[in-house]
Amino acid sequence: MNEKAVLRKKIWELDFAIHELVLFLDTHPTSKRALELMRQFKRLREDTVSAYESRYGKYVVTVKDVEPTGRWKWIDGPWPWENDFTEE
Repeated sequence: MNEKAVLRKKIWELDFAIHELVLFLDTHPTSKRALELMRQFKRLREDTVSAYESRYGKYVVTVKDVEPTGRWKWIDGPWPWENDFTEE
């Protein structure tokens, strides 16, 4: 697995953990441990996304980020279900 794939996999893992903590906090809103984990995971995700973007460009491309060039290029990348983290 190359570095780009490793970073992307780490971001996805952190997204999953953050989502699970959100669900937990829905039923345990005063859990200090869960709130601290949420802060840690969010900080780690921000750092990981920054590392990804400094090496490979935007992690999430929005319409605002795309210049009309006559061709929609994001479609060239792997679709979410095609991602096996071995992209070169």
